[in-house]
Amino acid sequence: MPKGQYLGEFEIYVMAAVRLLGDEAYGMAIAREIERRSGREVAMGAVYATVARLEDKGLVTTHTSEPLPVQGGRSRRHVRLTAPGRRALASATAMLSKMLLAPSRGGNGGLS
Repeated sequence: MPKGQYLGEFEIYVMAAVRLLGDEAYGMAIAREIERRSGREVAMGAVYATVARLEDKGLVTTHTSEPLPVQGGRSRRHVRLTAPGRRALASATAMLSKMLLAPSRGGNGGLS
C-alpha cells in the first residue's frame, strides 16, 4: 500500500462494519455494529466524517436511499466497499494479524 494510504484504527472499524453489514450499512447501523463488537461508544459525527474521508480515498461509495415508507421516514446514506477498499481492509487486517500473532522475542513484549 502506498505511503499515506494506510488505514487508521477507526477507519478499519468502519470498513469492517460496512463489510459485515453488507446492504444494510448506513450511518446508525455502522455505529451500532462498532459499539456492539468493540464495546466502544461511537459518535455519529465520527462515523460520517470517516465515511466521507474513505469516500475521498476511493475506498467506499455511498448512495442515498428512498425515504422509509413510514410517517416521517428518512432517507439513509448507504455505504459499500469498493474493490480498492476491500483490498485495503484485507491488507490492514493481515498486517494487524502478523503483528499481533507474532511470537514475542523479549519475554514480556517490551512491557515493564
